Amino acid sequence: MDIINQTNRTILFEEINPEKLDLITLVGDVKGIDSLSDDKIKEINKQLLVRSFDEFLDKFSPSVYSFFNAANQKVVYALKRPEGLSEDAVSEIKIDQHNDFLKMLFTLIDTKRSQGISNVDFKFEHLLDMISPKKVMDDIRQVRKEIHYLYGQYEKLDEGDPKKLDMGDKLNVLFEEASKNYNNVMAMLPLAIEDIKTRLLLGGSQEENRAEAVQIGMLTIGESGELKIIEAPKSDSTELMLLDDQAGSGLPEVFADDYGSITETPSPYVKDLVVRTFSPLPAVQNEIDTATEVSNYNTYLEFYKNAKDDFVKTVKPLVEKILGVKMFFDQYASKNKGMAPTLLITNSKLDMTVKSGNIPRLETYLNTVNAKNDFSDAIWYGIVPSVELETAGKVKVSRERFKGNEKLVKEDGNSMESLSMLLQVVSEYKVQVFFSFESGEETTFSSIATAGIDKYVDKCSVLVRKGFSEFAIPCVPNFTIIPKDKSGVVIDSRMLQTEYGVQLSQEKEDILKLWIEGVYVGASYVAAGIVAAYQCPEYLREQFKTVSKDYPGVRFDIEAGDNALRVVTSMAKEISGFTNNIKDSINRKNFGFVFSSENAQLQDKDIRRITVYKARSLAMSEDGFDSIYKTLVSTYIERILRFQTGDFKHENIVKFFSNNPSSQKSKWLGARGYINSIIQDGDDMSYVIDEKSNLCHIDLVYNGNVKNLEVMITKGTTPVKA
Repeated sequence: MDIINQTNRTILFEEINPEKLDLITLVGDVKGIDSLSDDKIKEINKQLLVRSFDEFLDKFSPSVYSFFNAANQKVVYALKRPEGLSEDAVSEIKIDQHNDFLKMLFTLIDTKRSQGISNVDFKFEHLLDMISPKKVMDDIRQVRKEIHYLYGQYEKLDEGDPKKLDMGDKLNVLFEEASKNYNNVMAMLPLAIEDIKTRLLLGGSQEENRAEAVQIGMLTIGESGELKIIEAPKSDSTELMLLDDQAGSGLPEVFADDYGSITETPSPYVKDLVVRTFSPLPAVQNEIDTATEVSNYNTYLEFYKNAKDDFVKTVKPLVEKILGVKMFFDQYASKNKGMAPTLLITNSKLDMTVKSGNIPRLETYLNTVNAKNDFSDAIWYGIVPSVELETAGKVKVSRERFKGNEKLVKEDGNSMESLSMLLQVVSEYKVQVFFSFESGEETTFSSIATAGIDKYVDKCSVLVRKGFSEFAIPCVPNFTIIPKDKSGVVIDSRMLQTEYGVQLSQEKEDILKLWIEGVYVGASYVAAGIVAAYQCPEYLREQFKTVSKDYPGVRFDIEAGDNALRVVTSMAKEISGFTNNIKDSINRKNFGFVFSSENAQLQDKDIRRITVYKARSLAMSEDGFDSIYKTLVSTYIERILRFQTGDFKHENIVKFFSNNPSSQKSKWLGARGYINSIIQDGDDMSYVIDEKSNLCHIDLVYNGNVKNLEVMITKGTTPVKA
């Protein structure tokens, strides 16, 4: 570990935010250059390298842009900032931890993980309504509670008290969060919807969602002893009174002033809405124009539903990338942090990265970080999600008799041609690329459980028996966060004005619902994440007793013994398992990095997570395809060999493989017996030097299977002693 201090830096070939810098731009023109400067690598790391999911959100600030179209009265959303529009006409919506859609998905993933329930039994609808106005309002109520509590404490303290200043800092942060929405009409809509509902349905039972006219009254006993409620006398005072002994009574004015000073185009209605939302008061009930309020409510609700629908459809491809990055980092669930995985994001589309004019830039970058004896910035793995997977042609329908799926224009996936071009380049620098196919119902666990993996084997046939095949790792199946058929979100019901008062409609056609159409995460993110995680000895030590702190997990074979049941993913089970026929087929082909959602036990404990079933590349072997660890060990040994022999000096290679106790081979042989030993029981390594061709042929033996490694020898001036 003192020579190679990390074996898990990963490069993601994906565009996250087109407004941010990308690898091709940062590398720049490389004519006549073999290597980038240290300063340039430092700059690239500063802009594109992330060590955690939070740092990823901070550096790349994934965003969606929106503007209003007066011609059709709609909100338009786009993943790229629209050109030709003035800055103030376009709103930037950051997709971060505070975004309700992303928050809902995180909660769903965590809940499913903790329950370990398969998709068919999991109650998705209980969590999907987190993006309804009602749940958005619940979050605001929590913020409101904190503001009121802190403001009450703040008011009690003396001026200049350090504690009061600390409270002031906390209040500033909470007000900043609240004020972000003042100018955002879309963010205010859920508040307006819930506000109208609260005022109009005041006194109505929550279950029935109906209300009658309300007059605040008082309970009295009449002249004859009868019990009755009479209308309470109206207060002449126009002061806004709070319930709790005046504590925080200044808050309504604070919010009103805050709104007035921040908002570019103030509206009295929105000002009152802000005050009512963040500082509700038992003020005198004003006369409500019920007809107008009901009309407003239904208009707001319809607009919100349509806008949310368009937003979700636009943002979904970006959200799936964000979830992918989160799942990559989530696999490293180690209490003791050691060699934590890092991710370098190219921030440009794959087809742009592999354009003939840009390939030299990628090559120069990889040559700088991977072809030196300094391995701190070396890239070991790559991730390519969303590779196109053509399925059999659908029957063309001349007449639509029933409403079918809308023909959506899918975001372009990565082509096999672009992937082949990339593999051609990165294989020279020993980067193992995990790739997965386009997300959707056709690439899920359910799909493999019914149809097997033949379509993936066929699709990858063009990448087999190539010089780069051992660096190509197809990952299947993709992970389902929300299944397509369970992705309906009830926003709310339309409001009706009846002779009995106001009520929410119970009719099916008046319930407004949007469909998310399923959310998925590419298998390549999780596969690269789990392999990057088990490189760390600290991570392995939490699952195994015999772990050496001196070696990374390059020789760890996740397919061996019960390793896959110990090193599990963070993903919850999705289905009850594959049939024996499907498993027999996967075992016969030994193809790809295959995940499994099986019932399993380890030491009498149920395994409720998705596990790794196969970990193979596209390199052919006697029993199908080769294990990915063989390529990884080969790369590791070659890099250690280059370092210790001074770039493959003849006499130093002989020393490296000698039987001398201080030789590297002897040290590795002496350290057998660990789960991460470089040479394990049944393994061996030998070499033959071909003087004529000036090559050293190294045979790495894994349980009887031989893998060849070839290096060019540097001739020394001193005679060689064996």
